[in-house]
Amino acid sequence: MPGPGPHMMYAMGTGLAMTKLSNGRFSPHHTLTYTINAFFGPDIGSFSEWLGSFFRSSFGSSLADAIHHPFYYVIILGFPLCVLYSLLSRILLLKGLLDSVSGVPLTKRQCFLLICAGSFSHFFLDHLFEENGQSSMYVWILSTGWWKGRAPINPDAVIVIAVLCTCLIGGFIYINRVKPAKSARNQSYHSASLILIIASLYCLWCFSQIFWVNPRRAAVGEEADLGVLVFLAIYFFLPHLFCIMSMNPKDHHVEALPLMTV
Repeated sequence: MPGPGPHMMYAMGTGLAMTKLSNGRFSPHHTLTYTINAFFGPDIGSFSEWLGSFFRSSFGSSLADAIHHPFYYVIILGFPLCVLYSLLSRILLLKGLLDSVSGVPLTKRQCFLLICAGSFSHFFLDHLFEENGQSSMYVWILSTGWWKGRAPINPDAVIVIAVLCTCLIGGFIYINRVKPAKSARNQSYHSASLILIIASLYCLWCFSQIFWVNPRRAAVGEEADLGVLVFLAIYFFLPHLFCIMSMNPKDHHVEALPLMTV
């Protein structure tokens, strides 16, 4: 599976891009917290397993298995870690060690969102590049494709996919058409809603052809579109949504902390 380099570079690169795009609302404090959780977060269980090996105890192994999970890591360690990271953010800001652009430390809510984002981003890489390509998630993704020889071309599948893709492109053009009065914020919101609706209908079609129809049919030729869309929704788009939700507001009603000279 990926080591510390890929995990941290992927998360830090994403954080830096969001800092640039948000004009500092996604601050260096956000990036650091997100990066630490994207690597060391779920893998903290491996450290506990290593410690347990010195005491010949199976507790460390059990804890490692429980923590090295995108959801259990957040459930087990989410609250204590968000308190810890919020405190560290305040200390780093007071000591003048790490700039927050706005002069405001991270709140517990922001830290919790970044812990969630880091956990899912960690498994975005792990599921693709661990266990020699035989991880349970990767195997499931491939299982939603068609591997029984050449995939048959079903006319109804062609029509459904063509209509959905046409609606996606046509709807996007219509939402972002040239008009006298427009709001970039509303256009982005409506475009995101369109993608969510089309993706839901797309997944519903694929799911019906794979699990409801007997015998099973090729939903989109040989493509494993259902698995890919579910994977991207959980491990790519969701952590980025958490990062966006954790951004500082444009107007700060919280007084900036006075910096301490060191």
